[in-house]
Amino acid sequence: MLLDEAHFNFHTTTGRYLAFVRLVEHDGFVVRANHSPFSAAALKDARILVIANALADTGEWVLPARPAFTSAEVAAVREWVRGGGSLLLIADHMPFPGAAESLAQTFGVEFSNGFAMDSTGREGMAVFRRREGTLAPHPITDGRAGGERIDSVRSFTGQAFRLTGPGTPLLTLDSSFVNLLPARAWEFSAATQRHSAKGMLQGAAIDYGRGRMAVFGEAAMFSAQLSGPQRLPMGMNRPDAPQNAQFALNVMRWLAQ
Repeated sequence: MLLDEAHFNFHTTTGRYLAFVRLVEHDGFVVRANHSPFSAAALKDARILVIANALADTGEWVLPARPAFTSAEVAAVREWVRGGGSLLLIADHMPFPGAAESLAQTFGVEFSNGFAMDSTGREGMAVFRRREGTLAPHPITDGRAGGERIDSVRSFTGQAFRLTGPGTPLLTLDSSFVNLLPARAWEFSAATQRHSAKGMLQGAAIDYGRGRMAVFGEAAMFSAQLSGPQRLPMGMNRPDAPQNAQFALNVMRWLAQ
């Protein structure tokens, strides 16, 4: 498994995704950091490529969106997946969707470069539940045996996206969520563009050629962080997200098949 670190990534092997790396390594995955632009040569030995919150640079998080990948890199990843590779693409709230937009589009995914928040515009945490239909049946959520079955997954303020091509929704936002589209990250006002996020996604699975892809609009669900001055658990370490770690493993095992 390659974890991308060549595109100013906000989540890396030794940073915010250290817990994720340790989780999958314990499951038998061999993890390497990627420090090269995407090309056929850079990807030839990888079975899975993970891209989490890539950016074009370390500049301000403002519009217009600046693409993280060149057209040659997008083409290289597309052809690598078509030939049998597996891609896990994660792009959180603005500006990450805008930075990864071109790569998502090539796989039939339409990112929205904003924030998926509740109807008050103050809270972005979501819980997707099987019994409510917001978490869909799929080999990822069903697992290989009963102990791997996922009934709920929690996310922590991400974006909302749509499928424009073939694919299976995994995590679907309900009517309590709105999509906020600010010009600067985390700055909201009465003038901020917003619309209902009902039916938009935070997770999906796609078969593409001989390969496959899992795409998510939130990154912290696969992490184990201590957030804010009060250092509150956020991610797989949060007590009310008991199945997030198993969900991450199920995603990786599906991609490895």
